[in-house]
Amino acid sequence: MGCFNSKPNDAGAIRRRPGSIGEVAVFVPGLRVPESSEELPLQPLGDGLPRRLTERLAALRNRIIVMAAHEALYMTKPTWRITITQHGGSKSADLLQALEDYLPTLLGLVKDGSELEDKVQFAWMNQEDDAEDTSMPSAWYEVLSVLHLMALLRLSQANSLLVPKTSIEGYHAKVSEENKRASVEIFLKAAGYLECAIQHVLPKISPEKRWKGLPVDLAEGILKAICMQALGQAIDVQLGLAIDSPKATLAVKRRLACEMVKCWHQAHESISDLPLLDGWAEKHRLFVTWKHIEAKAAAYYYHGLILDEGNSEKSHRTAVAALQSAEEFLKESKAACEAFHAASPKPAVVGIDEEKIHKESSCKVRINKDLYNKDNIIHDHDSVPPLPDFAVALKPDEYRLPLPLTH
Repeated sequence: MGCFNSKPNDAGAIRRRPGSIGEVAVFVPGLRVPESSEELPLQPLGDGLPRRLTERLAALRNRIIVMAAHEALYMTKPTWRITITQHGGSKSADLLQALEDYLPTLLGLVKDGSELEDKVQFAWMNQEDDAEDTSMPSAWYEVLSVLHLMALLRLSQANSLLVPKTSIEGYHAKVSEENKRASVEIFLKAAGYLECAIQHVLPKISPEKRWKGLPVDLAEGILKAICMQALGQAIDVQLGLAIDSPKATLAVKRRLACEMVKCWHQAHESISDLPLLDGWAEKHRLFVTWKHIEAKAAAYYYHGLILDEGNSEKSHRTAVAALQSAEEFLKESKAACEAFHAASPKPAVVGIDEEKIHKESSCKVRINKDLYNKDNIIHDHDSVPPLPDFAVALKPDEYRLPLPLTH
């Protein structure tokens, strides 16, 4: 992919993988950033592009280029994150606003009846594709790239809220409930941008350009995977809030865990068949794999606890099977987490409370050990009891493209 005027992979400073990306609660592939387009502002393709529109596009886009490059470097340098945060944090909110301001002018190229859609060549640096950058004469490609960047900026904001802050004494402060609830809203905004991209922007790009021109970073599978990741991580936060709440029932926790499994399953399916290479792309796939298995461990854990509340021998036996499955998935999750951690760039990951799942599930199995024998011990995932099928309650925030500006 990325064959339209794409350079070979010689990796610039922004694209280069750092040795470490600090603590990660939300994995964000390196940011794609826009690059200067030769056609802006002085060399429009053809004679149909108004100079005033060209100059406005150039001014807005050049501002974004500078801001996005700064933000991309900020995200890949943990020491920068510490220093900059002490002096007001990153400028992701300003960059998001700049992107929002850019869209109406950009959409002026593609409004009904316009012949300007393919009059400007737009270039972006990739992160997950093998080509260093991709340049296409397509305003819809630019819109797609903008929405993708907006979504990743939101994920970065959520990560900042969910990573425990380190005090001067070196202790990690607990993430506040306020930050957790705010992160859920941010995840839903990210999912909304991507849903809009998949439903309303991708179909505007011709099948030939989508197949031969778009980089892996903007493949439909990647967009769907990140969208479902956003929903899955929002539910993960909700589950954490439920665990901390004495009022939350086991049924609520099980439902959230099962919804999380569904989201991560869809993310895993969407990303599995893509030709992802080493680097950010493989790191992304490892993260989705890990979170998918981790979600299964949590779901079977709470499912087992509920089944164990039944009075029949069958319910206790099924509970034991579910809790055994939770332990097996937990072991797989630890291995997947280690694989994610070992791949460069190396993060310090933030995950579920594995010790609690291991301790309580093992205890339940021991209590009910008289109810199972060699004939009903679970040896593989094909024999595990099915999880309840709950519809995912959270939905992406609806995002509508702004109205195009007139020339």
